[in-house]
Amino acid sequence: MPYEQIEVTGDAGIKACGATVEEAFAAAAEGFYSLLTDTEKIRKEKTIEVKAKGDNPESLLVNFLNELVFIFDTKGMLGKKVAVSSLGNGAIAATISGEEFDPERHPRGLLVKAATYHNLKVESKNGQWELEVIFDI
Repeated sequence: MPYEQIEVTGDAGIKACGATVEEAFAAAAEGFYSLLTDTEKIRKEKTIEVKAKGDNPESLLVNFLNELVFIFDTKGMLGKKVAVSSLGNGAIAATISGEEFDPERHPRGLLVKAATYHNLKVESKNGQWELEVIFDI
């Protein structure tokens, strides 16, 4: 699996990896959705485009994930599959395939408030990108 939950006292964390930075960002986004519900129960019923900007890779990751938090909070959109279409020059564009949260089918997971900068990591190691992000819950 390209992401896993990491132990964090009082909050929730995700470690994501990928052969490219785009794959790692997509895995981090899918990991975020796994905190909200069982992603196996999410259907690919609609697709939305998401964009974010940041001054560096770390702020770009936080801003991207916080855009996903905002979209979930305002529209109830859950993502099953995330595909990053472009990432560079301080901007990211991604396609999120999923559906709106349905309490009848989606077990409620954590109530995520925001991605944070606490212990944030975006790095390339041994030809693989590794990201770690902690979410305020």
